[in-house]
Amino acid sequence: MSAVVVSQSAGARSQRRGLVGLLWRGAPIFVLVILAAVYLTPFVWMISTSLKTLPQSTASPPVLVPNPLTFDAFPQAFERMEFLKGFANTLIYAVPSAIGTVISCSLVAYGFALIEWRGRNLVFLIVLATLMLPSQVTLIPLYVIFAKLGWINTFLPLVVPTFLASAPGTAGGAFSVFLLRQFFLGIPRDLLDAARLDGSSEFGILARIVAPLSIPALITVALLTFIDKWNDFYGPLLYLQNRDLRTLSLSMQIFQSAHQTEWPQTMAASILIALPLVAIYFAAQRKFIEGITLTGLKG
Repeated sequence: MSAVVVSQSAGARSQRRGLVGLLWRGAPIFVLVILAAVYLTPFVWMISTSLKTLPQSTASPPVLVPNPLTFDAFPQAFERMEFLKGFANTLIYAVPSAIGTVISCSLVAYGFALIEWRGRNLVFLIVLATLMLPSQVTLIPLYVIFAKLGWINTFLPLVVPTFLASAPGTAGGAFSVFLLRQFFLGIPRDLLDAARLDGSSEFGILARIVAPLSIPALITVALLTFIDKWNDFYGPLLYLQNRDLRTLSLSMQIFQSAHQTEWPQTMAASILIALPLVAIYFAAQRKFIEGITLTGLKG
């Protein structure tokens, strides 16, 4: 009898441990699901509002599920905000900026990370210190310079600085240089020394060894720069005064000002602007994973 009681007690303890272990493993997943739901709520509401009629979008209490479901806001927003023109102008701004940032910042980061020279660390600290410099401080001097060069109403003031590793913004030159430098520091020096012994130049080492091994970092810099320029508002507002040069951010602001109470069209326009970024993010994510897989030494 006692053996049966002991066996039942051991079984109960085992079940409790199993339940506690299951709860312990499931708690992080539960928290992540809650956080994801909170994060996605504005996007769900944006999509829902874009599919409503105008009376439904201003109804009280708010209507979550559109009834009837309508897609009329999308063609109206597409036409009224001149989406194709803004899309083309934004690509003209964002794509060269991403390319210029990757090229220029990788060159600078290579010099800071893998080439020995006197005062390197001091200069790098000065470059990092520019991150604390507000963009408003250099706004007027830069505008005066670009105006004297005759670059106003062109994309040159927005694109040329990216090829000099000096573009402002959240993914600007100093930040990208720092990110790439930290990644370059992890590359084995034996590879570089062997290439130098074979007579390869520093540019050749960067192009044939460092860049292929740094695909994840380069894709990250390109992606961050592209998103930053895609969403940039103040740069195009200052330098692109011609209507034919408006980017999507400017077109969206003008559209919103003209249709403040037409929430379905406003949300539809926001979705149209966000969709390319979502597609590019998922495409870059696959490339990012592929880059990580292919990075490293092979025996």
